[in-house]
Amino acid sequence: MSEPLLAPMKASAGASLLALVTAGGTLVCCVLPAVMVALGAGAALAGLVSAVPQLVWLSAHKGVVFGAAALALAVSGLLLRRARHAPCPADPALARTCARLRRISH
Repeated sequence: MSEPLLAPMKASAGASLLALVTAGGTLVCCVLPAVMVALGAGAALAGLVSAVPQLVWLSAHKGVVFGAAALALAVSGLLLRRARHAPCPADPALARTCARLRRISH
């Protein structure tokens, strides 16, 4: 497959990975502490924060973390939408895989 045909797919895959990482950051900063406290594991959370002090920075800068995650998810969505109209390979097996992966990502 030629390089111009792969460019939208590569950009979409990179943006999706970035969105996954930033969304994971929001889970670590906000959801994990809330779930641990709700389950009565406040002492475990205190131990986790003392072992990984970067969690305090994430929690203190929730706006930045959520903003970065929202931006990454929006960019990823736009790139996935743009790659949806890119042509699939001519090989029948690769074309089936391409179509299946597009349905999954949609």
